[in-house]
Amino acid sequence: MTDLLQKVEELRSQLASLESASQTFSVQSRLAEGVRTETKIRGFDLTVDEPKDLGGTDAGPNPVELVLAALATCQEIVYSVYAARAGVELERVEVDAEGDLDPRGFLGVSEEVRPGFENVRYRVRIESPSEPEKVRELSRLVDEHCPVFDILTRPVEVSGAVELNGSPLA
Repeated sequence: MTDLLQKVEELRSQLASLESASQTFSVQSRLAEGVRTETKIRGFDLTVDEPKDLGGTDAGPNPVELVLAALATCQEIVYSVYAARAGVELERVEVDAEGDLDPRGFLGVSEEVRPGFENVRYRVRIESPSEPEKVRELSRLVDEHCPVFDILTRPVEVSGAVELNGSPLA
């Protein structure tokens, strides 16, 4: 049994007896200058910015690129986690993701255009000596259990609050 499979099975065993195992993930971010932000995720620092043609300085990926990166990397991780359980040997997994976004929505130029992605496409490239039927089953398991795929394909409740000078803005 691989180390990853062993760790995953131990975690599954621990979680199976719990009524809930909900965890909270968080980030802290601040607008640094222009449209460049500085974000902290656990112990990691991340600069997020817009490309120059959208008013940024191109100092880092923009938020929608991070959504695509989240989808691609989550798919790769879930392939790794489920491969051994599905009896699939993975030699290589790569994901390309792209989405179409019309900036007229983001910039308020057109009310008919949504501010976010109109659509998202991804392609998973797998190298494996395993049988195609096993890889198909693995692919099904990944789409069924990938958290970011779930977030993007099913509505999720989002709430927010705005504070002005440390007080709730009414």
